[in-house]
Amino acid sequence: MPRILPSALALFALVTFAPGAPLAAQQQRGTPSPRADSLRQAQRLDAEGQHAQARAIFQALIDNAPDPAARASAQRRLAMSYGYDGDCARTIALEEQVIAYWVTRRAEEPQNAHYQEGEMANEAARVCIDAGAIDEAERMYRRGSDLGNMEPAPRTHPRSLWDFRLAHGLARISARRGDEAAAKRHIAEARHALDSDPEMAKAQEQYFPYLVGYVALYMGDVATAERELTKSVELLRNDPFQVVLLGMTYEKKGDAAKAKELYERAFEMSSGSNPPNVYARAFTRQKLGKR
Repeated sequence: MPRILPSALALFALVTFAPGAPLAAQQQRGTPSPRADSLRQAQRLDAEGQHAQARAIFQALIDNAPDPAARASAQRRLAMSYGYDGDCARTIALEEQVIAYWVTRRAEEPQNAHYQEGEMANEAARVCIDAGAIDEAERMYRRGSDLGNMEPAPRTHPRSLWDFRLAHGLARISARRGDEAAAKRHIAEARHALDSDPEMAKAQEQYFPYLVGYVALYMGDVATAERELTKSVELLRNDPFQVVLLGMTYEKKGDAAKAKELYERAFEMSSGSNPPNVYARAFTRQKLGKR
């Protein structure tokens, strides 16, 4: 049975908060947080395909936010909600509002603020590339790298990290454009970034098979895609997007049964609210004909 959009009175009740106590303080003390409950409800509605209802809650959370941090958090969730539709433009507009919040935090927490700015730009880029808005994806990946690299010393996120992330994004973009030579050049750049900084690579090496497999998939090299994406599924166990990519690989091989099995698995996994979960949920819902 479809869910009913809450009345205006009920929706207002969802987004009220305990007077005189910041949201973070309430959560630290274990006090029930209606805002946190509302965020979870909206994210659940999005996962169930009830996007209009989810967005009404997110917007109410934005409008009634007790502080700029809470507003930015809700704006980010609303951005991801539009990711279900592949709405690159709305996602970017909302993520830019979140970036603007982090700009205000530069003086108090400069390292984290610049990192978060870069993260938000990359998050928007990820929605755009999955939606096929390739030029906007490239613009936002480059913006993310520029913002992240503005982090002042002593840096907590090295330039090599942003070099790797940018090369990773540009390789995938090149593959989507059908430019195999450029894709391979960017793969080599990503490999160089990892090899030049073993400390950074400890956390990022796991994303390299994903890159090689993704490019191979879009370049029509199904054997390499299957080998590398099988590795990636094992390495990134909580990422349903990797399972989707492997399913797409089996679909290209003509193994519809295995592809469907993987799509079913990805659908059940994809309950989160980051770009891999959002795309995996929307893609598999359509592929499997789920309502």
